[in-house]
Amino acid sequence: MDQKMFCFQCQETAGCTGCTKVGVCGKSPELAKMQDLLIYVTKGLSEVTTRLRSEGKTISKELNHFITLNLFTTITNANFDDEVFYNRVKETLVYKNELMAELNNKENLSAAALWDASSTDDTSFKNDVDKKADASDVGVLATANEDIRSLRELITYGLKGLSAYSKHANALGYDNEEIDAFLQATLAKLLDDSLSVDDLVALTLETGKVGVDGMALLDKANTSTYGNPEITKVNIGVGKNPGILVSGHDLSDIEQLLKQTEGTGVDVYTHSEMLPAHYYPELKKYKHLVGNYGNAWWKQKEEFESFNGPILMTTNCIVPPKDSYKDRVYTTGAAGFAGCKHIEGEAGTQKDFSAIIEHAKKCAAPTEIETGEIVGGFAHEQVFALADKVVEAVKSGAIKKFVVMAGCDGRAKSRNYYTDFAKALPKDTVILTAGCAKYKYNKLDLGDIGGIPRVLDAGQCNDSYSLALIALKLKEVFGLEDINELPIAYNIAWYEQKAVIVLLSLLYLGVKNIHLGPTLPAFLSPNVANVLVNNFGIAGIGTVEDDLKILVG
Repeated sequence: MDQKMFCFQCQETAGCTGCTKVGVCGKSPELAKMQDLLIYVTKGLSEVTTRLRSEGKTISKELNHFITLNLFTTITNANFDDEVFYNRVKETLVYKNELMAELNNKENLSAAALWDASSTDDTSFKNDVDKKADASDVGVLATANEDIRSLRELITYGLKGLSAYSKHANALGYDNEEIDAFLQATLAKLLDDSLSVDDLVALTLETGKVGVDGMALLDKANTSTYGNPEITKVNIGVGKNPGILVSGHDLSDIEQLLKQTEGTGVDVYTHSEMLPAHYYPELKKYKHLVGNYGNAWWKQKEEFESFNGPILMTTNCIVPPKDSYKDRVYTTGAAGFAGCKHIEGEAGTQKDFSAIIEHAKKCAAPTEIETGEIVGGFAHEQVFALADKVVEAVKSGAIKKFVVMAGCDGRAKSRNYYTDFAKALPKDTVILTAGCAKYKYNKLDLGDIGGIPRVLDAGQCNDSYSLALIALKLKEVFGLEDINELPIAYNIAWYEQKAVIVLLSLLYLGVKNIHLGPTLPAFLSPNVANVLVNNFGIAGIGTVEDDLKILVG
């Protein structure tokens, strides 16, 4: 087989085994290798920072943010710009070399910590980097043992998801040194060949524990800055003004854009995972935040075409744009695509959005593709406010079951299963959701139960923390010992690495019998999959009819 690359970090990986010629996401073999190399050198840098912490030295907030962003840029569909990865590899090596001079104990450092590109001029540096990116000790397949490899990648992808939470919190001025130290120490441990399968299983659950901490940090950052989400009706039609469409997850970016577009005659629309911006009091107050345009990330090509105005990608999920609208795509933060304009600015800094605003003024208003409203804003505080009503509905039998259908949407036709499953659920069942998976059913007319909507949208995939808090609150209210005694079933769709950290966090919280689809991750070896099945009851999806019997009864 002509294997030019190897990547199996997302659900859509080729043949559910791995992309070997080009990424299903659109990344080239060269880009895939550069992302692997960035992870490799970041592990080396993290080994050095971990040693320095053990010697009582402080790692700067700037460096913590840098390592977090290194991981975040490699998340599926975040950044497709080769030049960005060359630069980040170079900056990582510069950081590491500076810190090595401070390190007292340099014994037994790994090859990743010791490797350096010897050349200083750009051409020679790129040659050195390209040669290393092709080396056998870089990338997923550098670990020969299938089970060790599987666990290392499971943890790595969990850390990538954790980096997303941290990055968004950092952008709002919130940091947690313990989370940063854990992330870096764990990256370093993934270089340690002495760790056994049992050691790595334990580290996997520990990653889930810190995942809960990361979600709590982001929740605090979002709610302290923008207020607790409120039940909100969001328009899905369009206005007559030109607009800017904002996709991704970064609330700091959309806030800055809203401030800078105020009074300009340019409307702002959310797309995909940015929909929950409408739920926050400090964002929904902007009258020119007029609605949500379109659906989940994978429909970009048709929806970005018809939007007519410029699009701001604040994080993942980018679909390689068509030439017909590529000149209207702007990226910022960790997001990037070669040939698209990038708006500079690190986490927490003020960005200048004047270019995209001036561009919008020259464009036609969006073409209407649908009309109506969707309702969301059911994060933990809003649901707690409805707690008495919810508990009474459960006690009376009006609500028989909650089904958590959080996670991701994607291109595969097999994901229509989630629409069919939602339609087939008994009318005494309530769906708890977060993430873009909701687009499979949030526009269906599923009705309500005594005024409680049958789809309760907590927000972005980053807001899955709300679903965990809601479950824990119900456990407390009903006086139960075990979270699994609740009338809650889990039928979760996954796509990329933020879903991995959510899964690990749920496992840490003790949740069992989660159904995960539309396929189980390709990076789970048979033995590792068996551990998850035997210890936690993890299962794939089947038919709608069979799964209804298992999950709902």
